[in-house]
Parts: sequence; C-alpha cells; structure tokens
Amino acid sequence: MTFVHATAQKGYGSGTNELYDRVRPSYQPAALEHVRRALRTPGPYNIVEIGSGTGIFTRTLLADPEWSKTIKELVAVEPSQGMRDVFAKSISDDRVHLREGTFQATGVEDGWADLVVMAQAYHWCPDYDLASAEFARILKPSGTVAYVWNAEDRKVARWVTQLRETVERFGSGAPQFRLLLWRQTFDTPSYKRFFESPQEHLWAYSLTATEDAVADRAISKSYIAVLPPDQKEEIRQELVGIVKKGEEKEWIDEASGTFRYPYQCCVVIAQKK
Repeated sequence: MTFVHATAQKGYGSGTNELYDRVRPSYQPAALEHVRRALRTPGPYNIVEIGSGTGIFTRTLLADPEWSKTIKELVAVEPSQGMRDVFAKSISDDRVHLREGTFQATGVEDGWADLVVMAQAYHWCPDYDLASAEFARILKPSGTVAYVWNAEDRKVARWVTQLRETVERFGSGAPQFRLLLWRQTFDTPSYKRFFESPQEHLWAYSLTATEDAVADRAISKSYIAVLPPDQKEEIRQELVGIVKKGEEKEWIDEASGTFRYPYQCCVVIAQKK
C-alpha cells in the first residue's frame, strides 16, 4: 500500500504550492479555541501536526496569543517535499520541527504528544485504521486528536454550488472532504480500541473575496494543479464567469469588487481512552 495518494504526490509537488499558500484561508479563532479547550491537561503542549502542508495552520497557531504561549514543541509532518519547502521558508521558530512522514508513519516517539492535529489534510489518509493506531501510539494517555477542515458552504448561494460542481468535474477519484469518507475512521478497530466517540462541530463564517481570489482558490486544488497551463486558464476563466454572474453575492464593496464568500469550518475531536 502507498502511504500517499498519487494525486497529492503530483498536485502538491515542487513548484505547485506557492499559490496554495497564498490563497487558501486561515483558521477561525472559534475553531482554535475549541481545540484548545478540548485538551485535558494544562500546557505547555507537545503537538504533532500531520499533513502540515505549507504551514498555514502552524502559522495560525503561532500567531494566536493563547496558543503561542502554551506550545512547548510542534512537530510538523508533511510527505510532500514541495510543501515542506514552502513551510521552511515561511516559519522560523525554534519550537517547530519539520519532517517527512505520513498519517501512518510519523516518526514521532511513543507517548510524546498531547495533541495530534490535521488541518485540511485528513481526507487524504489512505488507511484510517493504521492512522488511528499511529495516533494512539504517539499520544500521551490523556491525548487528543483534532481533525480540522475549512470548506465552501454551498448551501448559502447557488453560485458557490455551481463553482464547486465545475471544479469537481476534474476531481473524480481524488479524496475530498465533502464526500465524508473520512468518517469511516470512527468505525475502524483501532479507533474503537483507543479512542472515545468523536465529537463533531461546525461553524459558519464568510471570507472577504474577489472574483479572482475565488477562482485562484479553486485552481489551487491538487487535481487542478496537475493540469496543463492552458487548461487551467480555461477553467479559471469559467470559474470567474460563474462568480461574476452570481446574483446572490453579498457585496461588501461592489465598487472594489469585494463580497462575502460563504465558508464553514468543521472540527472533530477524538479523546484517547
């Protein structure tokens, strides 16, 4: 079995991640606070972030006053060299250690972590049972797992639905959060053996966006990133057209072209037994 999905290997390889890092959204304070309050012991904390990507979530933690003062060490585990390259350029903190690894093989010592967190990553996991066993191995007895995602809220506006449907034509076979396959984790033998029932929470929010920003965010998807430049540009123009025609847009400043982009944040908390 491969430990990294082929689409992720290619789509997040070298030279594809600067756009990803620039256009992907950060994480909401309410979600960060929710994860922090789920921890069962006082800090400082040892954290393992798996699928750390270009460092968007890591930077968010470091910039948050409450989180920053309670981080003892953070091990960022990322299989993609391209993403690790961007991460290394954007984060310089003696508490943060970047390494190659996967959900099933982190290289972290037994019982080291207070928290295992995955932001915008876990839907890429190829084996939920092996991953749960690995999380249990590296966590302390009182440890916590947090699965975190940002996703467009397609229920709010028709143009968001049309946008997502257009992009998803190219994502057949690629793991996606919206498919909810990741919920199979909680029925695996290792999860049931080592963890309590998961607690899922959802927050609605909106981003300030422009037509170009929305299109760029869609183009940063792994299965779009692997396409030839001319095809990507065609898709981009199609997406801009969808957003432009979206009559339900909630304008912030129509003169400058800024509007509210409906989003939601999902956080699932799993406590070690």
